[in-house]
Amino acid sequence: MPDTDLMTIPGQVDPVPVARDITPRADGRVDLIGLPKRRIAELFAEAGLDAKQAKLRAKQVFHWLYHRGVTDFEAMTDIAKTMRPWLTERFVIGRPEVVEAQHSTDGTRKWLLQTADGHDFEMVFIPDADRGTLCVSSQVGCTLNCRFCHTGTMRLVRNLTPGEIVGQVMLARDALGEWPKGRMDIAEDASESEYTADGRLLTNIVMMGMGEPLYNFDNVRDALRLVMDGDGLALSKRRITLSTSGVVPAMAKCGEEIGVNLAVSLHAVTKEVRDEIVPINKKYGIEELLQACADYPGASNARRITFEYVMLKDKNDSDEDARELVRLLKAFKLPAKVNLIPFNPWPGAPYECSTPERIRAFSNIVFEAGISAPVRTPRGRDIDAACGQLKTAAEKKSRAQLDREAAEAEAQG
Repeated sequence: MPDTDLMTIPGQVDPVPVARDITPRADGRVDLIGLPKRRIAELFAEAGLDAKQAKLRAKQVFHWLYHRGVTDFEAMTDIAKTMRPWLTERFVIGRPEVVEAQHSTDGTRKWLLQTADGHDFEMVFIPDADRGTLCVSSQVGCTLNCRFCHTGTMRLVRNLTPGEIVGQVMLARDALGEWPKGRMDIAEDASESEYTADGRLLTNIVMMGMGEPLYNFDNVRDALRLVMDGDGLALSKRRITLSTSGVVPAMAKCGEEIGVNLAVSLHAVTKEVRDEIVPINKKYGIEELLQACADYPGASNARRITFEYVMLKDKNDSDEDARELVRLLKAFKLPAKVNLIPFNPWPGAPYECSTPERIRAFSNIVFEAGISAPVRTPRGRDIDAACGQLKTAAEKKSRAQLDREAAEAEAQG
């Protein structure tokens, strides 16, 4: 049974959950995933190694965790055989537990995952011809209650730790066969061809899964630093995009301390409509949000800010809305790209998707003003993996049913 109560979010206030860098485990061992080299060295020293030894072992272990993707200390061939049981007794190399994995007909993959203390969350992998994008969650549930978003109908349970965030990337690399092959301790004997990755490479990460990343700022920052670390997962910050619904006070901090690309869930151009569909607008209005975008460190024509705009029939999709969108972006001199997202329906949703003709007309107005406004192709709709659809399937299926389905799939395979 999960040991964390639901966070109560009274009205439009910023939630301030208790920070935790590691989820406690029943067996008392410490999960090293999500921890920087310095913290691993501290833990090794606390467990009895002298400072010099702790620093050396932390460097070796860090490399095996993040560069090689091993999940067993026994696989760390340049660490003394006598040392490996010592590590195994005290530490663990975790991954979120996979409850269910689904494949869409378009190649999109969705995983229902579970934390060590029993909370469910989801991640999605979207393959394209020239890239593979992982959509990563930052919270269990969400506090923002955006009315078009299925995730917004869940209550916020808790923030994910750095390990639970970076663990999603590790798990995707496991599933995609992306870790280097070959033995590092015999590098002189191993040919370059052995030290390769197979499968489709995970090239991009978007913090667009469950939750509002800027309401879990420290943990998201620490996880992404591991992803960007040259000795770690070594993914360029230009290939990482963080999406926010407009937590204005944290936006400049995000640019300074993380430095990744910014995407903003705009979805409306008037106070009345945005207050309705993105309630955080009552706290941080459109002008305040766009000014924060204009001030975002690193924003330029080469690194445009992406504005996400979900197309809702007769709500935010008129020609007047398109022209007001252009006016706002030009008024704030924003280097911008607008992603038009056809609304992905879910049971009980209060909106309908705009017609293809209306979306095309909206897009044309924005394009003709010199602003890129592509229409995003919905992906993974058949497995509820499309934008705004993430809401853990465990609420709809019992664990016994999930186990039965997994057994049937294995029998058929």
